[in-house]
Formats: sequence, C-alpha cells, structure tokens
Amino acid sequence: MSTHPQRFEILVVPEHVEGRDPAHLAEDAIRSAVVEATGETGVSGYPRYVGEGMEADIDPDTRTVEALLVDGAELDYGLSVRVR
Repeated sequence: MSTHPQRFEILVVPEHVEGRDPAHLAEDAIRSAVVEATGETGVSGYPRYVGEGMEADIDPDTRTVEALLVDGAELDYGLSVRVR
C-alpha cells in the first residue's frame, strides 16, 4: 500500500499572487481541481494524479508539481500552479 497522499487539490493562479498563503490562494485561483492518484508514475518520475481535466506529476514529499497538463495542454505563461 502506498504511503503517498491519494489526492491533492491543485490551484492554477496568476504568477503575481506567488508567495501568498495557500489557504488564501483559492480566492485568486482561476481554476482548481481535485486530482487523485492513478498508481502510475509520470515521465518526471513522480506519482501521477488525475482529475477534473488536470493531469499532474506531483512530488508527494514536497508537494511540488513536476509536470502538469490542463485539458491536455501545458500551462499558459503568466500562470503558476500550487498544491493545497
């Protein structure tokens, strides 16, 4: 059985809100999704999480998103992603 979290909430936010408390980032998010573990490893080498149009490879120890597709496309410039 995996010791990694089975789900995360991903927030897509404009870059200018970087550094804000994750609890308040939801107010500024232009999109959010709850992603669940697939049991697979992504090309980045980290566990793959999928849900609500997002596909992410997340380092569960640091909660860093190593790779992300939103509706099958990479994130647009000027946007960043945070895990909550």
